[in-house]
Amino acid sequence: MSSQLPPIAKVAAGSSKPRAQDKVVIITGANSALGIGRATAHQFAESGARAIYLCDFDASNLEAHKKEINQLYPNVEIQTRQFDAADEAKVKAVVDDAMERYGRLDVFFANAGVTGPNVVFTDISAEDFMNVHKVNTLSVFLATKYAAPAMKKTSPQKPKPSGSIIGTASVAGLRSNAGSTPYSSSKAAVVSLAQTMSYQLTGTGVRINAICPGIIETGMTAPVYEAARARGNEKKIGQLNPTRRGGHADEVARVVLFLGSDESSYINGQAWAVDGGLSAGHPFVPGKLA
Repeated sequence: MSSQLPPIAKVAAGSSKPRAQDKVVIITGANSALGIGRATAHQFAESGARAIYLCDFDASNLEAHKKEINQLYPNVEIQTRQFDAADEAKVKAVVDDAMERYGRLDVFFANAGVTGPNVVFTDISAEDFMNVHKVNTLSVFLATKYAAPAMKKTSPQKPKPSGSIIGTASVAGLRSNAGSTPYSSSKAAVVSLAQTMSYQLTGTGVRINAICPGIIETGMTAPVYEAARARGNEKKIGQLNPTRRGGHADEVARVVLFLGSDESSYINGQAWAVDGGLSAGHPFVPGKLA
């Protein structure tokens, strides 16, 4: 019997190596000081990205983010863009710019989102309902529509077509009772987009997945955290998940980095819950089971 073992077919650099080496990354919804977009930009910068586009409809913090990342990671080129992630012409323009400047696009993190009115569905107007879907769902569709063809283009620096698109869905898109009707339905649609478009991108080398955060402390959820802290019951946030706490933006960002890296090359069309385990079961009140 031979003691010679066959070599392991490795599809990415070692896990101790920079996961985003030389990649060009576009991130929408990147303005919030507490947001997942900002935390993700730092993860890609630390992991060797060549260039990162920070994009948002609100540009109040973008230059501050750029300055911060430039100080920490001076080899990473940071581009800032202010536009509506549901504006087709603007999405096409940022993708075109990346291709003209760098000749490649590797990751598009479609992270823009709004909660919309947090009221019962009978009190929501058709206009408000559709606006939530425009920001949360159409933005992911447009990101994929223009990023996927760009990711398929090759060059001496990128000899094979490849790319990773990540859309921000939500645990509310997996289970009910975690968000308003328009928010939940828009996030469920993001999951469906990832599933459907992954098959339409069959054989192209371009992957698309959705992340489904639970309760994460971000600018969007800041009012919940502030109110809980004011009442002295912050520890109740996230009490229905088995991790027994809310999450941090950095915890979601690390999942996005993995999905954007070559290490996740066999993950496609999936909805990854980053929710402390909330979606693994049915909520119950501890001590009330008979």
